[in-house]
Amino acid sequence: MSLSKFESMLKTNKVYFFDSSEFEEIIHYYLDNARHSLAKKALKLGMEQHPGSILLKLLEVELFIFDEQYDIAENLLNAIEAIEPTNEEVYIQRAAIFSKLDKHKEAIKSLKTALEYTNDIADVSSLLAMEYLYLDDFKKARLNFSKCLEIDHEDYSSLYNIIYCFDMEEQHEEAVAYLNTYLDQNPYCEVAWHQLGREYTVLNKFEEALRAFDYAVLIDESFIGGYLEKAKTLEILNRHKEAIENYTISLQLDDPTAFVYLRIGDCYKELKEFKKSAEFYTKAVNEDPLLDKGWMSLTNVYFLLEDYTKALYYMKKVLSIDEFNPVYWRKYGELNIKLSFFEEAIVGFNRCLSLDDKSLEIWLALSDLQYYLGEYEESLSVLLKSKKYFNEAAEVEYRLFGLFLHLGNKKASYLHLKNALAIDYEFSKVMKELYPGFFKLPEVQCIMEEFSKNHLNY
Repeated sequence: MSLSKFESMLKTNKVYFFDSSEFEEIIHYYLDNARHSLAKKALKLGMEQHPGSILLKLLEVELFIFDEQYDIAENLLNAIEAIEPTNEEVYIQRAAIFSKLDKHKEAIKSLKTALEYTNDIADVSSLLAMEYLYLDDFKKARLNFSKCLEIDHEDYSSLYNIIYCFDMEEQHEEAVAYLNTYLDQNPYCEVAWHQLGREYTVLNKFEEALRAFDYAVLIDESFIGGYLEKAKTLEILNRHKEAIENYTISLQLDDPTAFVYLRIGDCYKELKEFKKSAEFYTKAVNEDPLLDKGWMSLTNVYFLLEDYTKALYYMKKVLSIDEFNPVYWRKYGELNIKLSFFEEAIVGFNRCLSLDDKSLEIWLALSDLQYYLGEYEESLSVLLKSKKYFNEAAEVEYRLFGLFLHLGNKKASYLHLKNALAIDYEFSKVMKELYPGFFKLPEVQCIMEEFSKNHLNY
């Protein structure tokens, strides 16, 4: 009623009288709804009607802080403190100014003073805990959040923050102990069971985690987070059919998400039901067309189904979303090889190199493709560049032997053959498939026989 009366006054330009508590409610309403210009109008009128109201002056301080007018706010706080030195809001607002200025130790000092005068221990303890978090003092932050939880056992925000503090210090066993103590007193708290399950998951105690998530969803049958965590744990335990059941329940409780469809698709993939898997991956990308992971999952499942044409189609969707991921270009290259699109495969592997994926497999694939296409000089150039990163790789040395021999440089060829044999003699059996004619040459056989006699007698 006060709000309607105030807004009616603004429209008609009439002036109505409100008591200070009504103005306080109106201003808080506008602040909570981020309508600061109306909050300022209400404050201006309130100060005109109640110039001595400390409550309104404190709200004025809050607005000055919002506008980053910290000096004015501090001066006003000093004036209020002179009148009411035991008003906890003075110290809370002063702490807010210190916090905004990254002076968290001063903020803590001010909040400790507020604790001496406040009746709302939980509220000030929560503010103190946040200041300790800014300083990465997780132990003191946790102790202050614990005070909040002692006052209100259902303050789940503080419970989450306590576990966050344990996690940041990697004290997962301690977090489990804390949650078990809390559950001894509050056994029907689904949030605590959920958090306990997450801690057991971090500790790789998946059976215990599953039991905790079971309790969470038994207590609250509409607890979506509980079903999701339970499903993920069942996946880890290779119980994929049960995981699908729990993911499906989460879909019934809330709007479908690409994440859940993707996880169901992964479960069917593990069960070797590839067509069913593809069905859910398709639902995932329909839900979120920019989800490159969804398109990539479709690519992989059609690769497993040996439908390389469709896999390449989805691979191009992936690259249209993220063209700077070398993993994607590697897969693009592999798919084009399967379809005998060798020029396109070369494009893909060159993109890998330009994106700093300089793994040996990329250099070798690129070189082999160019060799197969008769681009011998280009193939040789790739291998020589690869030696900058892999100076003693038998796979490179054997290929250099073959390429130099093909190009008529026997001296360089036999040098690289000896290098290759010294690095990995057995790998020559693999390379005979790539260069079958070369290994039948008398000079090459002589080098291999001599190496075998001198180095393999042991």
